[in-house]
Amino acid sequence: MVCGVKVCVETYGCTMNQGEGAMLESMLTSLGHEVVDDPAAADLVVLNTCTVISETENRMLKRMGEISSQRKHLVVSGCMAAIQADAIVKKAPNAMIIAPRDYGSFTELIESSVGRADLIPLFRPAPISATLPISQGCVGACSYCITKAARGTLASYPIEDLVASARKHIDSGSREILVTAQDTACYGFDSGKNLSSVLSSLVEIPGDFMVRVGMMNPDNLARVIDDLIPAWMHPKVYKFIHLPVQSGSDDVLDAMNRGYKADEFAALVSKLREACPNMTLSTDVITGFPGETEEDHRATVKLIEEMRPDTVNVTRYSPRPGTPAAKAKNQIPGWVSKERSRELTKLRFAIAEELHQAMIGRRERILIIEVGKPGSVIGRTSSYRPVAVQQKLPLGSKVEVEITEAAPTYLLGRVL
Repeated sequence: MVCGVKVCVETYGCTMNQGEGAMLESMLTSLGHEVVDDPAAADLVVLNTCTVISETENRMLKRMGEISSQRKHLVVSGCMAAIQADAIVKKAPNAMIIAPRDYGSFTELIESSVGRADLIPLFRPAPISATLPISQGCVGACSYCITKAARGTLASYPIEDLVASARKHIDSGSREILVTAQDTACYGFDSGKNLSSVLSSLVEIPGDFMVRVGMMNPDNLARVIDDLIPAWMHPKVYKFIHLPVQSGSDDVLDAMNRGYKADEFAALVSKLREACPNMTLSTDVITGFPGETEEDHRATVKLIEEMRPDTVNVTRYSPRPGTPAAKAKNQIPGWVSKERSRELTKLRFAIAEELHQAMIGRRERILIIEVGKPGSVIGRTSSYRPVAVQQKLPLGSKVEVEITEAAPTYLLGRVL
């Protein structure tokens, strides 16, 4: 036994990483160590990394160097730990490295470096929004994706374990369960289950809470959509869909090895909107993919104009080491990708503002999930649209509001 040390988990990247970061925090607490939010105050820092694009990778390497120079214990986890160990060792020679699939031995790693404390774990309040990873890896083989190499093929977690974790969060005070994975739509393809069975089990847990379904790839959603819609329509599930299209060009989608065509994406959106016209649609687009012509780009613009998503996450293509797309001969100049990104971003904000303006005057019941600017809080509607309220309200409470103003990225509401 040793005295407890101060530890900090610094997480970057996707919701999946955020959920695993929270899990690592819990494991550190179980060893009697004190989890702090400020890495400068910590004796041990867990850097939970993302490497989805080169800009993020460079940011991670810079951060490793900063922490290493402070002579703290450093553990590097996340996707970089799985596939870029050499780069980590070069930047932070004394760092301990643990990949996501090895998190089962995380406590052993910490015990071997700083020990187990004989202190009673300090109480940390449950987050209002709790992340629930439901699987590891995916079944896809996108030609640009480095995450597949880091996370591997699909390994779905047992439903009974997911329900137990969710129940623990809810019993501890969480009011929002964020279901996440590399692709939630393919859950259970390896075990004979499916995503609808997860949702149906989660909503049976007693309590007043909401469930948000994380990203789904169109090709796998197409396989389960008929089963999924009835479960998704439950009042405890946000009417929110994150469905990345990546391109409106079938030629580019084929080069990306995405496994669907643009009109198949559109058909899925239509089917979901038929079930729930007021749903929120979030999608992703990559600009400047190798070989993308101006005609391909125009097809993407046209698709976004027709589908009118509430949110479009626009990313400029970044070649990742070891991926087929990185070896393509027909790379697109950065300035071209940047111009296309700007056009799509401008379009995205214009569509979002129109959609939000149409909501002014509407009454919505929202769940307060976070503190906003001084004197305000932010809540989510049943379709997961963010509403800012200029009033101090308890996190986790539900209030009815009237939408009074609209901006491209949020709504303003007045409590009724």
